[in-house]
Amino acid sequence: MGTAFSYLHAFNFASVVVRLLLAMACGGVLGYGRAKKKQNAGIRTYMLTAVGAALSVLLACYEYEMMTGQWAPIVAEVGMKFDASRYSAQVISGIGFLAAGTILSSGHQQVSGLTTAAGLFSSVCMGIAAGAGMYDCVIIVLVILVVVLDVIYPLEGAFKRRLRNMTIYVEFTSIEYLDEITDAIRGENATVYDIDVERTKREGSKYPAAVIVLQMGRGNASHSGMLSTVAELPYVHTIHELIA
Repeated sequence: MGTAFSYLHAFNFASVVVRLLLAMACGGVLGYGRAKKKQNAGIRTYMLTAVGAALSVLLACYEYEMMTGQWAPIVAEVGMKFDASRYSAQVISGIGFLAAGTILSSGHQQVSGLTTAAGLFSSVCMGIAAGAGMYDCVIIVLVILVVVLDVIYPLEGAFKRRLRNMTIYVEFTSIEYLDEITDAIRGENATVYDIDVERTKREGSKYPAAVIVLQMGRGNASHSGMLSTVAELPYVHTIHELIA
């Protein structure tokens, strides 16, 4: 077993295949979890970024092998210098453009795609580790990322629902009812911190809308209870909580 691992840690055809397949498999595992949540980046995106990152390290390994072996006389003659880290550095810089493309402003003071961008960045770094032959590190990072992206996801939602602070989006019949909506919120022992009135962006809808930032009072108040209180008002047409 030790001999096999030593062989795979060396730079040879078998280790190249294993590193690329490992990067692809780990990227696929992460992408599968994101695809189930219908996120922007899915299985193929994560696979491609991880494999591309692994390939960048393998290119650096290949160039180093050639410059210290077959190309050594030429390198010595022209005095070339080699920095194996420059490939990985460029990949990490480049993934920023791809990750930034997944971050979108969805309106109502919300920004989406931050987790996807961070996941792509982590996937690239995982691919770099796979290309470098750090097998143990890759498996550990994969487990950590799966826990963060899949296991902690429902726990984070439950935690946010327990917070006293909440932001709601409300569409209502006329702007004159805004005071009555805020009065209903305050009637639940809540404090209104900010109100942002905006036009409804849905096609065919002419109702005014508002984003209301509030803090619920101490006690048995819940997010669902607050939403129900506002939704029962006859002039409220749409209401939902905005969760970052």
